[in-house]
Amino acid sequence: MSIISYLPIVSTLVVAVFTYFVLRRYADRGGRHLLLWGIGFIMYGLGTFAEAYLAFGYTPFMIHLWYLFGAVLTPAWLGQGTIYLLVRRPKVADRLLIVLTLLSLFTLFWVYSQPTQDALWNPALTVSAQYKTVLTRDGLTTALLAVFATYGTLALVGGALYSAYIFWRKRIMPQRVLGNVLIAAGALSPAIGGTFAARGLADVLFISELLGAIIMFIGFRLATTQQPVPAPAAPQAA
Repeated sequence: MSIISYLPIVSTLVVAVFTYFVLRRYADRGGRHLLLWGIGFIMYGLGTFAEAYLAFGYTPFMIHLWYLFGAVLTPAWLGQGTIYLLVRRPKVADRLLIVLTLLSLFTLFWVYSQPTQDALWNPALTVSAQYKTVLTRDGLTTALLAVFATYGTLALVGGALYSAYIFWRKRIMPQRVLGNVLIAAGALSPAIGGTFAARGLADVLFISELLGAIIMFIGFRLATTQQPVPAPAAPQAA
């Protein structure tokens, strides 16, 4: 077994720490955007946990879990957190959340209803290298993947870049400019890895997921750290 197979374990640990910081900040400060981000990172961790499990054993439940959270739902729920942060019009974010929740429940049912070709599972290969062979995916499944990925990427990446631009334009809080740029870059990393995996470069996905989690974690810490306020100058003697 190559070292690549152990990367999902590291990713799961990194995401677990990240999730703790996000939910602790939510407990301290409130804010639905933090709660939604926390839920999104729990989903991220479930996806990488399923990858880690499938590196050492196989069950149909786990490959469905990996596809559901490692590919489909996570970007949209992270993006929904950004919607709550940035959209100011009343009820818009709430209505989008209702639609997202209902569509997610339907997707959960639909993905788990897809049959698996268990006899074709090869323990020597990673899940990203053989999921197309083992997990049957119909047209609706791939359409749902596209809808969730598009919504999540536009909301999360676009929202982070927009926030970075606002802080940059106002020439304030430079750490938040950098933090939001890193969040956008980290969010794109798994999406790029998934694109490579779909084209046959399966191991890139595990690397991109770990890098994405680390980069987003650093960006989140920068974006949520208060910039120190300089102390007032001491009065000069007359």
